Amino acid sequence: MSGAGVVAYPGRVLLQSLDLWVFLILYAVAIPVGLFAFIHAALQRADAYTATDKLTKPAWLGITGGGTVALILFNPAGWLMFWLIGLVAVLVYLVDVKPAVTEVQRGPRW
Repeated sequence: MSGAGVVAYPGRVLLQSLDLWVFLILYAVAIPVGLFAFIHAALQRADAYTATDKLTKPAWLGITGGGTVALILFNPAGWLMFWLIGLVAVLVYLVDVKPAVTEVQRGPRW
């Protein structure tokens, strides 16, 4: 009885394909998000960054620009660590800095 104890999992190929599709979708979505973060950082006033006790505008332009370049150059299938560093840099700007800079430019709300 050769191979009697070996049972192939029929969904294994599907799961490997799903993994690839998730990476491709994340890769395709992350690049426009990075571009948006860089453009948003470029269009804000420089004094808004210091008013919110964040890094300076040139620093955030470097961080978001470098993160976006990392998202473009390194694909998650081969260079996952560098790609994740770029993604985290962009997401930190979007989650932490962007709301603070936007709020300080709106002025006080009554």
